[in-house]
Amino acid sequence: MTKANRQEIITTYGATPKDTGSASVQVALLTARIKQISEHMGGHRKDYATQKGLLRMVSARRSHLAYLKKHDADQYAKILKQLDLRK
Repeated sequence: MTKANRQEIITTYGATPKDTGSASVQVALLTARIKQISEHMGGHRKDYATQKGLLRMVSARRSHLAYLKKHDADQYAKILKQLDLRK
């Protein structure tokens, strides 16, 4: 993920351009990284270190989504629709 791509995601999903800590921004950044690593895993099936990192990111994203669902249901529904996640 390039610096420009990361900044674009932050400005798109954050409340302000410097909002990097909100759950919706974290979910968006993790989703972009998960997609990138999933493509890598397609060609490198025995890369177990990357596979472990991928599972850790999926777990972190799940935790952030659970937090959003509990505290801000509207933002939760919005982020799921924008990122095209299955829920």
